[in-house]
Amino acid sequence: MKLIQYPKCSTCKKAVLWLQEHQIAFESQDIKENPPTKEELKYYLTLTDKPINKFFNTSGLKYKELNLKEKINTLSEEEKITLLSQDGMLIKRPLLVGDHFILLGFKQEEYEKYLKKEGTR
Repeated sequence: MKLIQYPKCSTCKKAVLWLQEHQIAFESQDIKENPPTKEELKYYLTLTDKPINKFFNTSGLKYKELNLKEKINTLSEEEKITLLSQDGMLIKRPLLVGDHFILLGFKQEEYEKYLKKEGTR
């Protein structure tokens, strides 16, 4: 599994700690230094039924700075993917990517339920 995260983010730290406590192996990727590419983002969309808008960090400074709340619904999916691939700080984090799934953000209940279901525990 791959955890795409921002190491200074408190939510990402909670996800890392939870994965370590449950002895779940993962590879870490710094979302700011190495944001997902357009191709990776398109693939991640195939792993979830959530729309592209859910991939945006709506509480982040960059989102607010770009006034995306007002613009997001006027952008095409391709434009949204381009924006996300250009600046990892626009992406909701962390992203936990497995072979057949992706989890957006960190909700302990979701990690427990999903990782047990996938048999990765």
